Amino acid sequence: MAASPANAGMAASAATPQDQVSTDLAFMARALELAARGIYTTTPNPRVGAVVARGGEILGEGFHRRPGEAHAEVAALDDARARGHDPRGATVYVNLEPCNHQGRTGACTRALIDAGVARVVFAMRDPHAVAAGGAATLAAAGIAVTEGIAEDAAQELNVGFIARVVRGMPWVRVKLAASLDGRTALASGESQWITGAAARADGHAWRARACAILTGVGTVAKDDPQLTVRDVPTPRQPLRIVVDRHAATPPSARVLAGGNALMVTASGGRDRASAGVDVLELPDGNGKVDLPGMMRTLAARGINEIHVEAGAKLVGALVDAGLVDEFLVYLAPSLIGDPARGMAERALPLAALDARVRLAFRSVEPIGDALRIVARVVREPGDPLALGPTVAQR
Repeated sequence: MAASPANAGMAASAATPQDQVSTDLAFMARALELAARGIYTTTPNPRVGAVVARGGEILGEGFHRRPGEAHAEVAALDDARARGHDPRGATVYVNLEPCNHQGRTGACTRALIDAGVARVVFAMRDPHAVAAGGAATLAAAGIAVTEGIAEDAAQELNVGFIARVVRGMPWVRVKLAASLDGRTALASGESQWITGAAARADGHAWRARACAILTGVGTVAKDDPQLTVRDVPTPRQPLRIVVDRHAATPPSARVLAGGNALMVTASGGRDRASAGVDVLELPDGNGKVDLPGMMRTLAARGINEIHVEAGAKLVGALVDAGLVDEFLVYLAPSLIGDPARGMAERALPLAALDARVRLAFRSVEPIGDALRIVARVVREPGDPLALGPTVAQR
């Protein structure tokens, strides 16, 4: 990603098309930085940042903070005016196509047209059918429009939002902590702590960006986890979800404490509702929880990203159902060996290696004394959960 253009002394005008592209990339990088400030708060809305610029200088900037508050473009225009700048004739950079509808806030296209801006540069089209069409509206009003600048980075920042609105399913990320030989616990179930403090804190940062944290009743029984964000500052806690087909989670479980929790069962559990715990009954016809149905229901509730911290059986069930998009794996510099627990247990042995889940490594980075690996499930064309090559298969 290009460096922020703020105070960078950019040339007043681009002498060549390549210079223009470089300028556009720099200002878009700043818009993406601003958008990331809303990473914990915008759900279910996308993370969006905007920059108003003219003559190579930033006039104003802003980002969408939370639902019901000003969208990024309006915040940036207001900031420019507060600094004493008239945005007329300026260029606005935004990482998502300006919205084209009246919701809890006004249409951003209307605000941009009324402000008299000359050009709008955005990174990616809005995948939401209700809000889309902003580019055409701006162009019809005589505003020059450029799209596709830093599109990959924009899609990555809002991968959960894209997943929810395009396919009706959240983006599902499974977090695992394992030894170098792939063991997540001893045969006895002991697992605290395979990785060190730095890896655990980094894992909390990934928890914080998610809309919900999901686990299974087996993990609750074994570890009694809180599943809260504690090692990084965040203005809100994600929803905590327990998959528990028999409603066996004890009312005293820490994961249910204080509400903001959902128990998904195949039957029963209605008594927990009186204790402030939401209960969702979704049987699959075989006495288990309907996992795809659960994901569709969560998406309908505005859940963009789900962070899974669960045992091998639930992880395996999610893999078998084709619901996992990404793995976040922390590999510790240690060996545990057999008999010990692995990362995932699929329901049936594979008949051939061709049936294995293919992954694409996104990144491998040292975190403390561990390695953090982000690996994405490769979805074949025609997979109903595929989001296209940019988001899902690279």
